[in-house]
Parts: sequence; structure tokens; C-alpha cells
Amino acid sequence: MARADLMCELIKYGLLNDNLNFRKAAEALCAEERAKQHTILANKIQDLLSIEKKQSIERNSSANVVRGGMNESSLFWEKVPQKRMENLILPQAVKDICQGMIDEQLRADVLQSYGLEPRNKALLIGPPGNGKTSLAEAMAEALMVPLLTVRYESIVGAYLGETASKLSKLFEIAKTRKCVLFFDEFETLGKERGDAHETGEIKRVVSSLLMQIDALPSYVVAIAATNHDTLLDKAAWRRFQVKIEIPKPTRNNLEMFFEHFQKEREFDFGILPSTLAKKTLGLSYAEAEELALEIYRQYILNIPQDNPKEITSQVLKLWQTQKMINKEQKEENVWQKDQ
Repeated sequence: MARADLMCELIKYGLLNDNLNFRKAAEALCAEERAKQHTILANKIQDLLSIEKKQSIERNSSANVVRGGMNESSLFWEKVPQKRMENLILPQAVKDICQGMIDEQLRADVLQSYGLEPRNKALLIGPPGNGKTSLAEAMAEALMVPLLTVRYESIVGAYLGETASKLSKLFEIAKTRKCVLFFDEFETLGKERGDAHETGEIKRVVSSLLMQIDALPSYVVAIAATNHDTLLDKAAWRRFQVKIEIPKPTRNNLEMFFEHFQKEREFDFGILPSTLAKKTLGLSYAEAEELALEIYRQYILNIPQDNPKEITSQVLKLWQTQKMINKEQKEENVWQKDQ
């Protein structure tokens, strides 16, 4: 679209208070300016859009919540999301599925005019430290709504009926505004009811949880993450319209991660990211980030007598030694258990 047309679109949607289409026109203008190598102007537009998005999220936050802190009822943590979908290193298929949900939410009025509702329930499956929580936050950021992370230590009570009552209160609060309601380690609440070791109270909690999820309005996006999908109640699986497996990072994924880390901090590991990725294959994103941060810390502490290559090699050597110790300890624990 020509620039003049984009300017007209901006004015029209601004006068109509059509925030969604106004933002789309502004993003198109930003992309056009960036394509013309007008980087300074494009960056200014992008900064303004980021401010508007943050304000939109804050408007969706309830008055009784301290941003980044605890809700009065202590049932969840509320956060203004910062992570963006385009910055996550995940399989494109995963991003495409999530973007489909985002598009449905942003254009819910179109679907509803045809008697349809947008999908609003997703289950993220995979080992810890590989981006499930970051993905939930990025979806909240794209939807311009707050991220509410459920606090199990406040939900699970010691008295009969207490947990189900608190769950009911949690969903009641969540339904008062648009948000992403995030259940990390969902197996904590959504355990298989057929497990003979579980009490009747736990089974009642699972039944209550599933009923509450069913009753969620489509403007509340419920995202659950689990490291142990085999522990989930079979009925819990059916509640989620979207099920996404988040794999461990590949060598190429780790290379991209280390490249992004260098670029973000204007720092050089002293060895190629591809070499570092080869040496750390098997790490989760969380472990790779901790390793990269440790190298960066040592680099900062050794300024001005810094030698990035030597520092990276030393930290890698220590990490590999610790990995061997952990492996030996784990094998010893297994041996002792079998005796």
C-alpha cells in the first residue's frame, strides 16, 4: 500500500477509535519505512507502538493488582508481558499454531458474527526449560493482555473443599477481563483421577478444575504447561483445543540462541556460536542461558584484562566437569536405590 494511503488509513482508524486497525496500519507504515532504509523513522514508529501496547495491557489490568506483584487474593501472579513471539527460537510450526490462535482472538468479532468462537485453550507439552512459559508470555504480549500465572501454593488447601473453593475464586477473577491464564506444571492439579494413590478430595478438585475450564469465556485464554503429560487426567486432554509439543533445542536452535545473546549484549564469546552450540548440544534453553550468562559475568568481572575465548573455554570446562559429577551422582543414587 502506498504511503499516502497508509496515512489516510491511520487518520480514519484514529478518528473511529479502531485501535486494532490503527495499529495494523501503523505497523504497515513502519515496515514500509524500514524497507526504504528509513531506519530512524521506522524505529521511532516501533517505539511508539511498543508504548501503546504496554498502556493497553495496563488498562486491562485490574485496579486491585500491583503490576508484577501478587493479587490481593494471592491466587496468581500478574505480569505485563515483555517477551515477543518473533524473538522466541521455536519450530516454525509451533509459532504458526500459536499465531493462528492469536489471529482468532484479535478477530473474534468476525468469527462470532458467523456463530463461532475463537479457540482459547492450549496445552504445551515438553521437558522443562525449553520455552513453554516464554511462549505463554509471548502470546499474552501479542494479545496485549496481562499474563496471570496461577500460584499453586495458594490454591491447594489443607481442608476439605478449600482447594475447589479457591479454584472457583481464581476463575471468577480471571473472567472479569481479557487475559492469559497460565497453569505451569499443570499436572499438579490435573492429575489422572483413576490413580489409586490419589484421595477423593484430589479427584473432586480435578472435576472442579475441568468444569471451570469448560465454563471459561472465549476472551480468557487458558494455557497449561506440563513436563509429565502421562500424569494428566484423560478428560483434561479433551478440554484443550490446541495441543503443542515443545521439543528440546537442536544444534541450529542453540546456535541461533547464542547469536542472539551476543547481539543483544554487544558481546563476543570468542568462539563461533556454531562451535559453542556443538559443545552444548543437549542443553535446554534455560541451561544454555545460564551458561551464557556465566560466561558474560566472568567477562564483565575481568574487564579490562578480558579474553573472551579463554573465559568461554574455562566456563565450558567447569560446566562439563560439573555435568560429569552430576551424572556419576545420579548413577550412584540409582544403584543405592536398587540395593
